[in-house]
Amino acid sequence: MSTFTVGFIGLGIMGESMAERIIKAGHETFIYDINKAQVDKIAAMGGRPCASVADVAARVTHLITMVPNSEHMRDIIGQVLPVMRAGMIIIDMSTIAPAASKELAALVREKGCIMLDAPVVKSKAAAISGDLGILVGGDKETFEAIIPLLQCMGKNIIHMGPNGSGLAMKLCHNMLVGEIQNGVNEMLVLASAAGLDMDAVVKAVSYGGGQNFYLDSKAATIKARDFSPKFPFEHMAKDMNLVSEFAESLGLDLATARHVRGIFKDGIDDKLDREDFSASIKIVERKARKRAGK
Repeated sequence: MSTFTVGFIGLGIMGESMAERIIKAGHETFIYDINKAQVDKIAAMGGRPCASVADVAARVTHLITMVPNSEHMRDIIGQVLPVMRAGMIIIDMSTIAPAASKELAALVREKGCIMLDAPVVKSKAAAISGDLGILVGGDKETFEAIIPLLQCMGKNIIHMGPNGSGLAMKLCHNMLVGEIQNGVNEMLVLASAAGLDMDAVVKAVSYGGGQNFYLDSKAATIKARDFSPKFPFEHMAKDMNLVSEFAESLGLDLATARHVRGIFKDGIDDKLDREDFSASIKIVERKARKRAGK
């Protein structure tokens, strides 16, 4: 088996498990995160800690990034560019604006290197098991060369097209997730008001045209009011903002996406940012009762 010399920057909820899988697959992995406790945790699994982003980049041929937003990624590329060696491959697995990613990929290209956008779908459990979906935008030949590395983290790996295409697909995907979630939330609020048993409701939906992955995977934790984060609320709020901005850049007004964005904005205002994104049901419940005068 061929091995890669990998850098991994961003060891948060998703990144820590993704980095761990790369290490366990036998790839030498240099790591960095602003949270030293996370670095120490992954170092104990075999990761090689570095003092800075530039320190990581100077040591590797393949650099993976998993950071919160476009601004973080711009900062990372700014630190990496001075130490890049020709032929280096950057695989950004963050969810950032497609336009920002294409801009950064062009800067990397000027240095004789290649950047791919490779955002992931599914959440923490899939990161642990290596079952992530990975949506890749960028040079097709480079994509094919790094498939063995991506397979450490995911099983459904799709080349979507040129730079920015992976992120465009990720935003389309998360828009749909948000809209399905909102429909499920409203359905559960209506069913509860009608006095229906939640377990029976979930079973009934599973047999009909409304069956969906979101309800199947979240029903038990929603019923238990367990909103410990698997996919943080603040990340979905960011993604819905990106969806709206991306749609507007293409001259589109998507009313349902705009509504869902508003739900997540209200949740951030209510300080739900550190809870799971399924906590959006709290906002839907409150708004439904308020409109009903209850």
